[in-house]
Amino acid sequence: MHGSDTLFVPNQAAPPSLAAIPEASVENGEVYTRPWIVDMILDLVGYTSDRDLGNVVITDPACGSGAFLLGIAQRLGEACLSRSSALPTRGIRALDLLERNVRASREAVTDLLVKQGWDRDAVERLCEGWIQQGDYLVDERSPTDIVVGNPPYIRIEDVPDARMRIYRRDHPTMVGRADIYVGFYERALNSLTDGGALGFICADRWMRNQYGRELRKLIADRYSMEFVAIMHDVDAFEEEVSAYPAITVLRNQRQGSAIAVETTKLFDASQARDLVHWAVSDDSTAKTTSSFKAARLPHWFPGDDSWPMGSPERLAVLEYLNDRFPVLENTATRVGIGVATGADAVFLTQDPEQVEESRALPMSMVRDARTGKLTWDGTYLVNPWEPDGTLVDLDRYPKLKAYFLRHRDALAGRYIAKKQPDRWYKTIDKVDHALTDKPKLLLPDMKLTIHPVLDEGGYYPHHNLYYIVSDAWDMKVLGGLLLSRVAQAFVEAYAVRMRGGTLRFQAQYLRRIRVPYPQAIAGPDAAALAEAFDKRDVEAATSVALRVYGIKELPD
Repeated sequence: MHGSDTLFVPNQAAPPSLAAIPEASVENGEVYTRPWIVDMILDLVGYTSDRDLGNVVITDPACGSGAFLLGIAQRLGEACLSRSSALPTRGIRALDLLERNVRASREAVTDLLVKQGWDRDAVERLCEGWIQQGDYLVDERSPTDIVVGNPPYIRIEDVPDARMRIYRRDHPTMVGRADIYVGFYERALNSLTDGGALGFICADRWMRNQYGRELRKLIADRYSMEFVAIMHDVDAFEEEVSAYPAITVLRNQRQGSAIAVETTKLFDASQARDLVHWAVSDDSTAKTTSSFKAARLPHWFPGDDSWPMGSPERLAVLEYLNDRFPVLENTATRVGIGVATGADAVFLTQDPEQVEESRALPMSMVRDARTGKLTWDGTYLVNPWEPDGTLVDLDRYPKLKAYFLRHRDALAGRYIAKKQPDRWYKTIDKVDHALTDKPKLLLPDMKLTIHPVLDEGGYYPHHNLYYIVSDAWDMKVLGGLLLSRVAQAFVEAYAVRMRGGTLRFQAQYLRRIRVPYPQAIAGPDAAALAEAFDKRDVEAATSVALRVYGIKELPD
């Protein structure tokens, strides 16, 4: 639903005796935002003093000692004075868990408005209604035009079980190990009036982690991602924290264009004003300064999959490719992972004579693919699976039976064997016998750069290798595309990066790679890709890939 069709339905009330979050945990979760960050967010959501703010309801769901409230009150007071109108009784809604924060915020806002010329007694009465003690995830049910703030960083272990159950009951996006701020996003979004805006500065982990999947889906289905600024190195808070923050602005409307921003440690108040000026203008050209890069995307990334990382220019290219090319598995292609045994010391051998010939399956290992050409080192899988997918009858294979019995303690002690004691000699994964003889591209799990290697058939991959098989592709042509920096860019945008810059080339990330349909690649380009793959020439592969994808360059 969109706009006026979206209703903010009150949740079930919480029991009055609900255990509170320990005060020390709340204090540890308080991170105070610098005033220029507050101003930036208020500008982006459109809460500016040139508007008639007396008719706007704005909410700060965790006000702390008033960082956002001071910016809000300043603008509200100026707007009302310029129109000779009274301060609205319901213009501000702010909550905090701690009574002393409520008191401090009331005092700070009162002092600010009195300095503007407002009557102290009247302002004090207004602040008592505007700023109250409460738990936003339990107590707040009012519709609002704007929500801004810095949701608290409270560890889920510090939330009493009964309170957490209510949080999760009322906020379906809080799945798995979801932090409290996920619930703040959901409740704030659901409270927005038609066209209303949310502006948070918050940790960005939910954009990529598994626990953010339901929140990403909610946004993709019902809201518009308007602005995202990654601010990992920016001095955005009054004290140093390791929060990996991002500013996000979302709106209760259908998805339109979106702005992606990447900042550096040089980003400050003056640069923020420069960025906001560009963001609210009609300038469609990307903007790059010493402190930020910004680009407008035609839309944000759909669905609940993790959102990509990268420079705004890189994201714009990825969005272009996403809009025009199918994912790899939509081209009669399959991505998978090799067999996990649960006991490699037993199931892998270089002495195939220990078992029957049909029970020794040649296995490709990561080390076999090191040079870019598959060079088998003689490792076999002691294979307990029949071609029809059933576990072998050991009585039919005396040598295999003797081998497994010699290692019974190691095999039977595995978790999987304890769950199925009568199948104690099975590997974790079944063996797909049809895979062995198929031509396939093998990709080591952990590498600095993408490293496709061709197995022309005859080997079964180990679980540290991912494989790609296809009924449509010439595997060398596909290998050339995957060797290119275009394919690398897709994996870099989505994959987990390990210490030292190593990437995880897992199936979930390989499946995000977009490719042309094989028949759409001209003969000379196909030949050039195959040649680049044979020669392991990344530059040549990238040059052809750029032409095939119809892009001039791949931005950093």
